Amino acid sequence: MKKIFTNDNEIKSEIINLSAILNLPKGTEAFVSDIHGEYDEFAHILRNGSGNTRQKISELFTGKLTNDRQKKFAFLIYYPSEILKQSKDSFTNEADLDQWYFDVFNQLIDMLRYTSIKYTRSKVRKAIKSDFVYITEELLYADQNDLTKRNYYREVMDNIVKLGMADQFIISTCHTIQRLVVDHLHIIGDVFDRGPHPDLIMDHLMNRWGSLDFQWGNHDILWIGSSAGSKLCMANLIRISARYNNLKLLTNSYDIDLRALQDFAEANYQPLPVFSPRSDTGEKIPDDDALYDNTVQQAIAIMQFKLEGQAIKRHPDFEMGNRMLLHKLSPDRKSIEIGGETYPITNGCFQLVDPDDPYKLTAKESDLLDDLIRQFIDSPKLRYHMSFMMNNGSMYLNYNGNLLLHGCVPVNEDGTMQKWTVDGNTYSGKSLFDFFESTLKEGFQNPNTEESLDSDIIWYLWTGKLSPLFGKAAMTTFERYFIENKDLHKEVKNPYYSLRKEEWFADELLKEFGLNPEEGHIINGHTPVKLGHSPIMANRKIFVIDGGMSKPYHKTTGIGGYTLLSNSFGFQLVTHEPFTTRAKAIADMTDVVSTKRVIEQSAKRKTVGDTDNGVFIKRHIAELQARLGN
Repeated sequence: MKKIFTNDNEIKSEIINLSAILNLPKGTEAFVSDIHGEYDEFAHILRNGSGNTRQKISELFTGKLTNDRQKKFAFLIYYPSEILKQSKDSFTNEADLDQWYFDVFNQLIDMLRYTSIKYTRSKVRKAIKSDFVYITEELLYADQNDLTKRNYYREVMDNIVKLGMADQFIISTCHTIQRLVVDHLHIIGDVFDRGPHPDLIMDHLMNRWGSLDFQWGNHDILWIGSSAGSKLCMANLIRISARYNNLKLLTNSYDIDLRALQDFAEANYQPLPVFSPRSDTGEKIPDDDALYDNTVQQAIAIMQFKLEGQAIKRHPDFEMGNRMLLHKLSPDRKSIEIGGETYPITNGCFQLVDPDDPYKLTAKESDLLDDLIRQFIDSPKLRYHMSFMMNNGSMYLNYNGNLLLHGCVPVNEDGTMQKWTVDGNTYSGKSLFDFFESTLKEGFQNPNTEESLDSDIIWYLWTGKLSPLFGKAAMTTFERYFIENKDLHKEVKNPYYSLRKEEWFADELLKEFGLNPEEGHIINGHTPVKLGHSPIMANRKIFVIDGGMSKPYHKTTGIGGYTLLSNSFGFQLVTHEPFTTRAKAIADMTDVVSTKRVIEQSAKRKTVGDTDNGVFIKRHIAELQARLGN
């Protein structure tokens, strides 16, 4: 909302204020990718500001607090409720507890003052819980050298304790520090996937975080697409949830009733080894859950393959004919012909596939899908979460001179942009991203369960060879289930993934998206960086920060993933150790940040004036100055 000015002095005051803001240090941006539903690990990274909180504590308190006390103070900021309880339980004397409160108050106010130094008072006020704004500001902006007011400040802190507000005040101040340590959060795709609690991640971001954006990932598309009415996206989503013993997320968090699907699956399918659900934690899945997951996975997989065949037939432009495999099964369903070769089928479950019309749904399958997709569209919480992701998200983002994207830019072997022609129009590079984004937004705003080009394009984003979010020639789900020959399991990556090591290629990509190759960077997720490989590519112009939060990735990467920080001094790459559990992290006070590496340092400290927001402020100042001249 624009301010209304009643006289020239008010305009001049605003110009003075905005001009001063331009000279504040640039706020810290944090980049996180591929969370995959791992709430506890993600929340820990938010709480510690990707290691930024611990660094600021060290800068402020080295020489004042020992390393051990700095660590305890850091965990108080990360987990104030739990650490408060631990600390209070250690005191038997009330006077000692009161003194501890006073010490903590002073340390927290010092820390808050240090983290808020680059912000305006207005911005800091908005980050403070409304119940404590007055108290916090009185302590925060106190003149420590004013002897006449020391008794006043002491009385304020004394009454916080006497009135039973100490714990609430500490918790509130810790949360304020968490929000100010990072000014803006970028989530470069895949909040959702196999992890158990993407719902809690969304709740956390909506209720506890400030400025942020999403670049949608391929797994996010399944959830957005399901909410938009895509049965294909929904079938893939349910199948993956069953594969990773995560169907409870749908029933408990989003009120999706799966009982009819479960009854149908148990009546028509028997457990098969290849459909055994997987546990990322290593814990044994209860037998009842394993049976449920196994048969549901079979039932929904067959429906998925049928729906895919129908969509591919509808759209020859998709060039996905090689993904239609049901009609290539032998009459006895024991073998299949692919590429002129015959392969034996293992774990076949094609009893509901009509040999004469293999891609036709049975009446019961059709009814089930109609009921399920209506539930997805009508789920209030799912709509709430997906609306937040859509309103704050995009296929890519140009931000402060950098290009943020989840997957890839589809290119040919020589680095030229691959072209995709659909419905008579041709797209490539930036125009391809823009086309997908507009289609996705239109589909989400107008949910439709009927067959449509928009709905099929949303599914194509999940699995199509020219989808920037997939980045492979084909998704070999069918082969992985039913054919043991591993050569058929391979999914060939787009040339982007080999070319992104080259500086000239990074320059071409930045120019394609309207950015300056001399100053810009590409920040990328989607693919875990294998052990021994560097996440820094193209002469420091491309950073790959797949968070690696899914536990199976830890064996591939050898670490718990990467995050990235961009502050007024430059870029820092943060390497994380694998996260265990929230309870263990608190009990042992083990952080996940192992190293922070400066990968680019600015010759001159960047200010707000050097950012996209600075451009907006300068434009606004010019408009105000023009009004003075009238």
